[in-house]
Amino acid sequence: QVRLVESGGGLVQPGGSLRLSCAASGFIFSFNAMGWYRQAQGKQRELVAHITGGGRTNYADSVKGRFTISRDNAKNTVYLQMNSLKPEDTAVYYCNLIVSQGSWGQGTQVTVSS
Repeated sequence: QVRLVESGGGLVQPGGSLRLSCAASGFIFSFNAMGWYRQAQGKQRELVAHITGGGRTNYADSVKGRFTISRDNAKNTVYLQMNSLKPEDTAVYYCNLIVSQGSWGQGTQVTVSS
């Protein structure tokens, strides 16, 4: 049973930074590409960053150069370092497997506002 627990969100001013964490269990973590997704109010969930089991990364254009996804396979944890945050980054952020997303964790709210 896949379990995903996101944490680290909060309220920040534009230009600020946050680091999100995702604790994962219930699957062979190191063999699976992982992603960070976000869903803003009234919008569809979108993939913003992903990382392969070997550490190769890719990003949505909207966050490229500002966000960094990383993983610690020994801790079964995925991170998302978010810098230079913008109001349009406001959303609930979720982690999940890239291969399939059968269920979702509770997410963590990121609010960027003055």
